[in-house]
Amino acid sequence: MMRAVLPANRFYSRKFAAAKIDPRRLRRINEFQALPFTSKQELLDDQAANPPYGTNLSYSWERYCRLHQSSGTAGVPLRWLDTDESWDWFLGCWQTIYETIGLRRDDRLFFPFTFGPFLGFWGAFEGASRLGNLCLAGGGMTTVARLRFMLENRTTVVACTPTYALRMAEAAEEEGLDLAGSPVRAIVVAGEPGGSVPATRAKIESSWRVRVFDHTGMTEIGALGIECVPNPCGVHLLESECIAEVIDPQTTVTVVPGDLGELVLTNLGRWGSPLIRYRTGDLVRLDPHTCTCGRPWTRLAGGILGRVDDMVIIRGNNLHPSAVEELMRSQPDVREYRCTVRTEGPMTSLHVEVEPGSTNQITGPALAKLVAKAFEDRFHFRAKVTAVARGTLPHSEMKSRRFVREN
Repeated sequence: MMRAVLPANRFYSRKFAAAKIDPRRLRRINEFQALPFTSKQELLDDQAANPPYGTNLSYSWERYCRLHQSSGTAGVPLRWLDTDESWDWFLGCWQTIYETIGLRRDDRLFFPFTFGPFLGFWGAFEGASRLGNLCLAGGGMTTVARLRFMLENRTTVVACTPTYALRMAEAAEEEGLDLAGSPVRAIVVAGEPGGSVPATRAKIESSWRVRVFDHTGMTEIGALGIECVPNPCGVHLLESECIAEVIDPQTTVTVVPGDLGELVLTNLGRWGSPLIRYRTGDLVRLDPHTCTCGRPWTRLAGGILGRVDDMVIIRGNNLHPSAVEELMRSQPDVREYRCTVRTEGPMTSLHVEVEPGSTNQITGPALAKLVAKAFEDRFHFRAKVTAVARGTLPHSEMKSRRFVREN
């Protein structure tokens, strides 16, 4: 890879020259770990200074055939170009993912999301199509129309966010559609915490009567994580296609398996726009035990546990969004929620809005009181909880932003 991308790739040529390192001479892992990290902010700054795509390009313009961009939920979207060869590598990752979850030749896959520049499940769609499976795109439809389309075409596998899997289940119940009796046998979820959060996972599996598979990936890094069949609530990294490290986000020292740290990835086949020692910002914990599936690949226990910049300290307690997701999805009377973190003088407080379900007996002040007690019991601080009317909080087919910070 280094020989292929250097010296043509101006971004990494400058970066390694400044560090006085020639990566083409590296032979050992400790030498590799002497390479500087790459951050998302560097890439954004590079694209701003060299619009529209920056200088992390290893080939001439005519080699590139696809453009995707990140969702931009945390700010300016990051644009990413692929050559035909790089995209072929991306689809190969999805073929490995499908093999891992036991995709069958007769499976029919449904992708209920809008096919725009956001990468989403583009690779999943084309990867399954390349395997010869029937793939159904669900863009430009209402949720109910998608459900009917999915059922009419006897779909067996669905790919979506955890939030949208729950939304589809709710809509099916309202319309009297029988999800539990449908041919759907598996749902691949990605994009946000949920697939490896036990309470969220249990809600999806019980509503649909399916097996959930958690998947992790990023627009810029590729599709590199999947849950195996025998060991739920965790994802393997495709170490045939990447180099994975976990570091202390403050000291950048490698942490031991079992300790919380930031995931750092180097993809090995996306040479058109490579990423070398990329700080993903994802908090993970390496499983120190050998997986029962027998794969030698690194396993992230609990999947992606949160983001380095998402953790908040409330009354001296470290709080991650995934922990709140687990708590809220374990509340049967809560349909949806949103958390607002506010700095009020020297203290930081958490304000929680909760939306009741359609058949709830507990609503209004009683629901708010129930959730507030759950927060206090679990996290040892009091959250300010308010119940809002059904339909107040936003629902999204893609990533849902449930944590909002206010200064």
